[in-house]
Amino acid sequence: MFAYLLKLISPQSDEQFQQYYHLRWRILRQPWNQPEGSERDKNDIYCYHIMAIKNDTIAGIARLEFTTKTRAQLRYMAVDFQYQKQGIGRLVIEHMEYYARQNKAHELFLNARENAVGFYKKLGYVITGKSYLLFDSIQHYKMMKKL
Repeated sequence: MFAYLLKLISPQSDEQFQQYYHLRWRILRQPWNQPEGSERDKNDIYCYHIMAIKNDTIAGIARLEFTTKTRAQLRYMAVDFQYQKQGIGRLVIEHMEYYARQNKAHELFLNARENAVGFYKKLGYVITGKSYLLFDSIQHYKMMKKL
């Protein structure tokens, strides 16, 4: 359906965070046989999290971390398989860019999986270099965008 029927919220309750992390694990870790819990890191408590809700289901998630006063990093961007190619990822990113600008960030950067590079390029991000190889199989690329 249409992405504009989404509701974007920041998870607040334990139940919302449990659903948030479960989607993060299911999309970004489970396909590579990583255990549940591997989708979390120690910086999660300091970051801004967003969930895209469609039909009372979490369709997408992302995390924004301010690495300096004027620079932010987008991490753990994921859209549920059944909701991909519907504009949900674009809306989540646009929201994160808006949030970053409102909080004085001038630059947003990320490490994109190779299969997502084209998506980020369409949104104005540029590759600044090769990044790391996750799980010995997923090449990442450093990308950034001036806000």
